[in-house]
Amino acid sequence: MCLIVFSWQPDAATPLVLLANRDEFFERPAEPMHWWSDRPEVLAGRDLRGGGTWMGIHRDGRFAALTNFRDGRAPMAPKGTPSRGLLVSAMLDATSFDDDLTRIEKHAHEYAGFNLLAGDLPAGKLYWLGNRDTNGSRASASWPVAHPVTPVTPGYHGLSNALLDTPWPKLVSRRHALRDALENTADDLTLLTIMRDANEAADDTLPETGVTREWEKTLSAAFIASPAYGTRCTTLLRYHRDGMVEVTESTVSPAQPSHELRDLRHFRFEIGSAER
Repeated sequence: MCLIVFSWQPDAATPLVLLANRDEFFERPAEPMHWWSDRPEVLAGRDLRGGGTWMGIHRDGRFAALTNFRDGRAPMAPKGTPSRGLLVSAMLDATSFDDDLTRIEKHAHEYAGFNLLAGDLPAGKLYWLGNRDTNGSRASASWPVAHPVTPVTPGYHGLSNALLDTPWPKLVSRRHALRDALENTADDLTLLTIMRDANEAADDTLPETGVTREWEKTLSAAFIASPAYGTRCTTLLRYHRDGMVEVTESTVSPAQPSHELRDLRHFRFEIGSAER
């Protein structure tokens, strides 16, 4: 998951409206959003290589989403490093939200660079934590997280492959677009289209994350379309204070035009209900 923009308004009728693009190599096997057969309370996509997921929600209202921290200067993660997607599935399986989030914080140094959003939505809780600092330095056993569990403040936020609300051009533009759309009561398809912006950032606004300038340019678009790597799905999640959750996802094929919304999947359920 490489770009998330969201509105977090805990006292509103709809506390959370979130849009997310998952960017990944097209050859990496994955399943789109679905109710997991082996954990039927979990609604999420699934990484068939690492076993975890990039975003999901539990029927009880636990939510989690993850982005990688991009640092092309960092050494490759050693063999045997656990998949970061397991952090998301661990939070979705949490028996005690607060305790499990603390446990992840303590073990954050064992993973490659990541940012994690985790929420107990019915309790009005949404947090962010990350295991890299602003210059990409890795956490250690003695200092396991560069950014410990931090409550997300009410408002509009964005998370890409740097720290929360780092003002990369695509994050800023899509966050503004989300605000404008919600203020104009946009429908689901309009919201999803926000994330299908394939415009690349101007050269003088590109971040420097240790990758080549050409690759930095490609990755600067909200919707990435390259032959081997790109946006794999766009997801919209709405959580309403009355307990209703609505999720719409559009999956992407290689070289698919950014504006096209194909293979739409819709989910609607009430927190605590057994009905799907």
